[in-house]
Amino acid sequence: MSEILYNRVALIGLGLIAGSMSLAMRRAGVVGEITGYARSPETRDTAREINLVDRVCDTAADAVKDADLIVLAVPVGAMGAVMAEIAPALKAGALVTDVGSVKKSIFEAVTPLLPHDVSFVGTHPMAGTEHSGPRAGFAELFDGRWCLIVPPDSANEADVVALERFWRALGATTERMDMDHHDLVCAVVSHTPHLIAYTMVGVADDLSRVTDQEVIKFSAAGFRDFTRIAASDPTMWRDVFLENKDATLEILGRFTEELFALQRAIRQGDGEHLYDYFTRTRTIRRGIIEAGQDTDAPDFGRAKKTE
Repeated sequence: MSEILYNRVALIGLGLIAGSMSLAMRRAGVVGEITGYARSPETRDTAREINLVDRVCDTAADAVKDADLIVLAVPVGAMGAVMAEIAPALKAGALVTDVGSVKKSIFEAVTPLLPHDVSFVGTHPMAGTEHSGPRAGFAELFDGRWCLIVPPDSANEADVVALERFWRALGATTERMDMDHHDLVCAVVSHTPHLIAYTMVGVADDLSRVTDQEVIKFSAAGFRDFTRIAASDPTMWRDVFLENKDATLEILGRFTEELFALQRAIRQGDGEHLYDYFTRTRTIRRGIIEAGQDTDAPDFGRAKKTE
């Protein structure tokens, strides 16, 4: 029988990540009760309909009452307002965490609002899909994926260890990281690639010499994979770029330098530069596959839709 790690977990926000957490918690059997709240009445109704959590509440304060672990699963820009709303209802000894992909701005927004007897430790599951909403979750989302644990300097070691055990029970592999380094890492591996994807899709939309039907018909040539991540939730990504501005701009500057170097090589016919560059980047891609973070199966391992 599984050990109960938290008697009650409150999920604030009921989208892909929170929904997947709820299903993974049930699969692992490590939580006594799961409560949930979402701002939208429609989302709450859907969560009730599909039995996403044990109890859907109509206010955030009701959801966090007597909870041992509170998970803030809302857009980064909403973290402070949500924390202000739930702070008076938190019980002494509770632990608050988040699942946002930016950490410094979340710490700055959340920690000043914490009651003196409530702790906060940030987490970031490095998993997701382009889908959103309460129906998008699935229990296997975190299996074999990384969850970064980002404790403040004042964090209680017992709280950090408990969160590590919790995320491992949900299927993830954990690693600790400080907030500044976290934001830089995520700017490299997540935020900037998403921004480039949004940009590439926008460029294709602007090229009137390529018709909409051609873009759709021939997208398997590479454009498909840009459109996949560019389909992600716009509210979430708007907040990510605004809240992780410095790190994203730093990496975008580096990307621009690399792009100019490739432009120059193409213009000058420098095949040796292009070959060396692509060889190095292919090695990085192979490392991602060897680390188990993707597959080398045909079609990137993505099942084709059938009629």
